[in-house]
Amino acid sequence: MEKRNRTAVTEFILLGITDRPEMQAPLFLLFLVIYLTSLLGNLGMIILTQVDPRLQTPMYFFLRHLAVTDLGYSTSVGPKMLVNSVVDQNTISYYGCTTQLAVFLMFIISELFILSAMSYDGYVAICDPLLYIVIMSPRVCWVIAGIPYLYSTFVSLVATTKIFTSSFCGCNIINHFYCDCIPLNSLLCSNTHEVGFIIMIFAALDLISSLLMVLVSYLLILIAILRMKSAEGRPKAFSTCGST
Repeated sequence: MEKRNRTAVTEFILLGITDRPEMQAPLFLLFLVIYLTSLLGNLGMIILTQVDPRLQTPMYFFLRHLAVTDLGYSTSVGPKMLVNSVVDQNTISYYGCTTQLAVFLMFIISELFILSAMSYDGYVAICDPLLYIVIMSPRVCWVIAGIPYLYSTFVSLVATTKIFTSSFCGCNIINHFYCDCIPLNSLLCSNTHEVGFIIMIFAALDLISSLLMVLVSYLLILIAILRMKSAEGRPKAFSTCGST
C-alpha cells in the first residue's frame, strides 16, 4: 500500500499566487520584469567582479558569490513560475519538483552564510586592517565560501531525500507557487512529524547561526569605530562597513 501511494504521484499541481484569471497577465509581466532585473543584475555583478582587475578583493569575491546564490535560487523558481502563470494547469513533474526543492534549498542556505562571511570580512577590514591581506588571503576566502556550499548541499540532500523517500497520500496539490518543504510535508502519509522536525531544526540552526555571526561582527565593528581616536577614521570605517 505504501509503495502504491509513493509511486502514484507522478506530478504535482501548484496552486500558484492567485486563482483569478484576470490577474495572471499583470502578475506575469511583473514577475518577468523582476526576474529579468535579477538575472541581468546578478550576471553583470558576476562578470564585472571576475574580469575587472581592480575588483579582485575579498569584498567583491564574496559579492560575486552572493550574486551566484541569488541567481541560483531565483532561477530555480522563476522560469517555472512564469511558465505556469500563462498555462491552464500549473503542473510540475515529480522529479522536477525534487530538483527544484534541492536547488532552491542549496542556494538559499548558501546565501545566508555568504552574508555572514561578508560581515566577517568587514570586521577584519576595520578591526585588523594591518593583517587584512594576510587573514583574508585568496585561499582563506575560498575556504570561507566553500564551506557554506558544502553544508547547504548536505542539508538540501537530507531534506529532499527525507521528503521524497516518504510516501505521499495520493494528493498532489501543493498550496504554493513552487515546491517547498512545508507544503510538501503536508502531503505526506508517513514520517510527517520526523520530516517536520528535521526541517525545523535545520531552519532554526541556519537562521540563528548566520544571524548571530552577522550581529556579532557588526557589534564588534561598531565598538571598534567608537573607540577610534581619529575623527577622520570614523567616516572611512563607516563607509567600509556600509559597503559590506
